[in-house]
Amino acid sequence: MTSQLFAIRFHATRPSDLARFWSGVLDWELTEGPDDDLAIVPPDSVGFRIRFVPSQEPKTGRNRAHFDLTSASPEDQQQTVARALGLGGEHIDVGQLPEEGHVVLADPDGNEFCVIEAGNRFLADTGVIGALACDGTQEVGYFWSKALRWPLVWDQDQETAIQSPSGGTKITWGGPPVAPKTGTNRLCFELTLLPGADADLEAEIDRLVSLGATRTDTVGGHSDQALLLDPDGNEFSVQKYR
Repeated sequence: MTSQLFAIRFHATRPSDLARFWSGVLDWELTEGPDDDLAIVPPDSVGFRIRFVPSQEPKTGRNRAHFDLTSASPEDQQQTVARALGLGGEHIDVGQLPEEGHVVLADPDGNEFCVIEAGNRFLADTGVIGALACDGTQEVGYFWSKALRWPLVWDQDQETAIQSPSGGTKITWGGPPVAPKTGTNRLCFELTLLPGADADLEAEIDRLVSLGATRTDTVGGHSDQALLLDPDGNEFSVQKYR
């Protein structure tokens, strides 16, 4: 059985504040599970949840992944930006040009994200999170396409993108040059094996390793989950459904 993308995990210095921020920006429900597990959940069954876990590791450099939020109209883009600023976000300069239509912001924990102008054809019909835009090689795009069994929807000039057969958010990789990795990524993929007789975690880990992942060690000593690295060295976890 192939594991599914269950969540994008934020390592946050203030998880509760960050959860409230993103819940307000996206208008997703905020939930709290056992052990103060904070997550926001999309309003439909398509897509992933976003989880927030505590981390005191300082942010060093630009994140390797960020959200691109979509807009239905110029007014909608302005409202999203205003909502984000009102919740504690801020404008930042990452070298964007004045004539570019997207707005670059950071959340209260310094994580970059963009609010894309209306009419972007590549992100049409993807939902409020149009893309998780990543720095990464063509190789890692191919890896994740095979790992999740999501088809490639873009593969040109070493840039790649994949999307679930059910639609929703695209995951993109911009190709070279890829900035060197410094420290643990602030945003990570969480994969989950759904319950069933064939939910064999070790077999799934072996499959991911055969595709190019590297196993490190179990997360926190738990036998029902493991931490791996993708071909670009990005951390991700795979676990049984809980």
